[in-house]
Amino acid sequence: MNEEYDVIVLGTGLTECILSGIMSVNGKKVLHMDRNAYYGGESASITPLEDLYKRFSMPGVVPESMGRGRDWNVDLIPKFLMACGQLVKMLLYTEVTRYLDFKVIEGSFVYKGGKIYKVPSTEAEALASSLMGLFEKRRFRKFLVYVANFDENDARTFEGVDPKKTTMRDVYKKFDLGQDVIDFTGHALALYRTDDYLDQPCQETINRIKLYSESLARYGKSPYLYPLYGLGELPQGFARLSAIYGGTYMLNKPIEEIVVENGKVVGVKSEGEIARCKQLICDPSYVPDRVKKMGKVIRVICILNHPIRNTNDANSCQIIIPQNQVNRKSDIYVCMISSAHNVAAQGKYIAIVSTTVETNNPDKEIRPAMDLLEPIEEKFVSVSDMFSPTDLGRESQIFISRTYDPTTHFETTCDDIKDIYKRMMGSEFDFEEMKRKKNDIYGEEEQQ
Repeated sequence: MNEEYDVIVLGTGLTECILSGIMSVNGKKVLHMDRNAYYGGESASITPLEDLYKRFSMPGVVPESMGRGRDWNVDLIPKFLMACGQLVKMLLYTEVTRYLDFKVIEGSFVYKGGKIYKVPSTEAEALASSLMGLFEKRRFRKFLVYVANFDENDARTFEGVDPKKTTMRDVYKKFDLGQDVIDFTGHALALYRTDDYLDQPCQETINRIKLYSESLARYGKSPYLYPLYGLGELPQGFARLSAIYGGTYMLNKPIEEIVVENGKVVGVKSEGEIARCKQLICDPSYVPDRVKKMGKVIRVICILNHPIRNTNDANSCQIIIPQNQVNRKSDIYVCMISSAHNVAAQGKYIAIVSTTVETNNPDKEIRPAMDLLEPIEEKFVSVSDMFSPTDLGRESQIFISRTYDPTTHFETTCDDIKDIYKRMMGSEFDFEEMKRKKNDIYGEEEQQ
């Protein structure tokens, strides 16, 4: 403890572990502490199942029908990885992939008029989909071809659209797409949570749909990947990376005080000792006075003994319920995984419903999603606050991550990581640079 570090990191959530890994690879001396006895913070996977019952203060004992408690690894925050997304790039560049095994999620579905349909994201699927009428299919297919050919550096691919000025609403009009198609394109392909994007320049949306299509093209079933044994494996993988580069880890460490002198962080006090540092990274729970509340998220972990209806008996899937379909401002998400991912006992499925809370009755808000999952064996409900930093860290050198949002992918988490990196280092996060540094270190071994 009584040492000087470049960076101290508090909390072992995914955001903190990735930054700790990146800082260690960058040659910084890192101390990583967590008041909990386990890795993952808010984004942990809970095992055995008994611990999940305790965490949610469920009465009684775990029923025998649930199988062995150790067979369960239940994520508290459900997310999938986009196959061509930023987190997969971070995993590949840091070689954290060597500690993890992934499976492709079997399908992505969208809710319309009380039913669920497979999300069409290739020309062939668009033509076969029962989501649209015949003429709509042709128009949607043209739209997909346009998006696939779109290149922001080549004006010939714009077809009269100005990516920085034309709104997405106008692009949909150009292809004469109806409201239902707009709904699933914006929410199930571009993965927006609200409809605010419609009146913004179209470049970002087109790039998001391209990312979805490219991720899908990589494995064919869906654009999403999921790690065996649960998402808790991700922070642990980056923690290993940090340790390889000399990072120091301390779990079960109570944090008594973040020591600030003249408005700038100088260290962290724990059990009477002070570890000194130049910069500090932490999650919102360590600095309640430096964050503001941004709303609430409801998440319901459901244990099922059957796959979700109308998903072709998939052992894993994602369902998006666009807000327009259920008269809301934000989407409802369902992620489902099963014993095939080593996260549940044989024959069991875990479905997690999540959304932004909009009323005083969050249970009622998620009803459309819960109805899709019936019958449900057991459910664990949490409503938690979302926080974002009021202090960007320029003066204090305290850099605070954002709470994980209800989206079912890691793109927003990766944006936060890059944002914190930029504020800490004063330069953009550069994957290529990391790759070069790593080659310098691993260079000799590879030639043998």
